[in-house]
Amino acid sequence: MTNKNDFLTHVPPMGIYETLYQFLNSFGTYMGEKGTHPWSQGFPLTSQIPGGPEMPKSIPISSTDLKYPKAWGKPKLRQTIAEYYNHYYNSSLDYENIMIFAGGRPGLTALLMFLKPDIKVRIASTEYTPYYDMLRFFKRDYKLIDSTEENTFCPTTDEYFGKNSNQRKLLLLSNPCNPTGITRKGDELKELIEKAEASGNGVLFDEAYEFFHTPPISSLQFVNDINNSNIFVTGAATKGLQAPGIRIGWVVASKKYIEILGNFSSFGMGGVSQPSQLYALKLFDKTRIELARNTISRFYDEQREKYEKGFLELGLKLFSGDGGFYHWCKLPDSLTAEKLNEKLFKKGAAILKGSDCDMHRLGDNSHLKHFFRFSFGPLFPESYDNDIKILGEAINSKKG
Repeated sequence: MTNKNDFLTHVPPMGIYETLYQFLNSFGTYMGEKGTHPWSQGFPLTSQIPGGPEMPKSIPISSTDLKYPKAWGKPKLRQTIAEYYNHYYNSSLDYENIMIFAGGRPGLTALLMFLKPDIKVRIASTEYTPYYDMLRFFKRDYKLIDSTEENTFCPTTDEYFGKNSNQRKLLLLSNPCNPTGITRKGDELKELIEKAEASGNGVLFDEAYEFFHTPPISSLQFVNDINNSNIFVTGAATKGLQAPGIRIGWVVASKKYIEILGNFSSFGMGGVSQPSQLYALKLFDKTRIELARNTISRFYDEQREKYEKGFLELGLKLFSGDGGFYHWCKLPDSLTAEKLNEKLFKKGAAILKGSDCDMHRLGDNSHLKHFFRFSFGPLFPESYDNDIKILGEAINSKKG
């Protein structure tokens, strides 16, 4: 609670943390520890997947690597990321188009922090939960675009841009989408970018789940000249590179915007851990990343299909796309996600409530109260039968 005598403004946690706190209070241990079922968690397996590359076990550290890092990030890592996009998506980047952050969210936060106040952010009403917190605390002007069961959680390009041609706009979206897995690709993605560039508007693509689609996908394949564009892309080692703990992410943008972000880092961040950046360089080894792009997408496609079959047999309605590592599920009208979690907590499991992904933040009054996000990201294939058993028992049990 805020007290008028406090020096700091109260900041609530993002929605998933409320679920984690409730789980801890109910089950007595932290989600993700042995004996729990982390279906609410948005992280991938951090060990070698079948047929995939091994995770680097160590990196050499010299005394030079213990000095202050460069504000923009290590030039070699920045250039390596630029070359990665150039190779796979035929872009024309160099290291000055890349800025390193301590994860994907800090990059998103910095971009929204320095967004000019006359720009209206347009965002789907069902999206990645922290977007709401960022927009609200930076007091950004934003418009929610209907993303509901009626339009299968996929607003059109025209709906994203709206009719007011005099208003400068920044579209903000995760692609593939968290929580739905819906992926904009091909002509649809190309149209979105072309319309933004032609009108002088912008798009901020959160591409954390780039690898979790077949084939992997990036908007950069359709950006003609990043340096004369208001297109921003964020990426991270968190998901496809299977290393959330090293806290490495990046922003791709025009050189003039990267300079602004680097200037901010010089006084506001102080750069990013040099050892973490060295580990990220190992993750970008050309042979390793080729194998990762192929095996990650294939492994998670198989997981997605398997859980889809099981969920349909449980009587759930699915509105999931073909990307990410989530299923977007609807419960029978007699059961809310809140009530489902109360049952699951007792079994050491939890899901992310749909209401936490509702940018309207209506709580129990949310039209998404019967929806939930199920993450198969951190799950081994051998857990499937037990997962379906536990979830089925919770859905079908009459008592809370």
